[in-house]
Amino acid sequence: MAKTEVILTHNIVGLGGESDQVKVAAGYARNYLYPQGLAIPVTGANKRRLEVLKQRRGERESHELTTMTELSKSLSKLICVITVKTGEDGKMFGTVTTGMIADQLKTQFEVTLDKRKVHLEHPVRTLGEHEVELRLHADVVTKLKIRVESSTPPPVLVPPPPAEGRREEQRTEKRGRRTDAAPEKPEKADKVERADTGERKQRVIRSEKPARAEKPRRSEKPE
Repeated sequence: MAKTEVILTHNIVGLGGESDQVKVAAGYARNYLYPQGLAIPVTGANKRRLEVLKQRRGERESHELTTMTELSKSLSKLICVITVKTGEDGKMFGTVTTGMIADQLKTQFEVTLDKRKVHLEHPVRTLGEHEVELRLHADVVTKLKIRVESSTPPPVLVPPPPAEGRREEQRTEKRGRRTDAAPEKPEKADKVERADTGERKQRVIRSEKPARAEKPRRSEKPE
């Protein structure tokens, strides 16, 4: 594939900044860079424009540095909340991605940041607070605090009754059993009382019977 050398007139990520001379595919330069005004061919006349391009580049980079420095101070004081789905055991489904962080920065704080400037040293797989690195500029690196929260409500745990309450319940149950068994004693007492009363009545009746009259003795025969 044929290559051609061009002078960049704008900053192009992954390719270079203003005034940089780079080699690109001829078709890429002819069909995209030149029509978009992002580059010019390397010629004697265009080389004279290098000083103007370098000055413009210096002003742009200085402005970016100032902007990113101020932004880093603001971001270092923020806590970005990331909401994720979790299971019943509280474990996350998947991990927190750089795209999720960039989206929440825009949603919560109206900060537009390329997700490629968010760097995660380790995958975030647990709930709680974490720190991530933001590489805002070649000379500006800061830390952002994120708090990972679950969108799944925690299960409601019913606390067991206190030990004193259990003891009171056991005492009440025992008292209830004793109360239920108490009526048996009067029944037995009634039976005994009835038996005693019956015996007494029989004794009284027996005692009230009149004594049998003695039969008159036969008179002795005369001799």
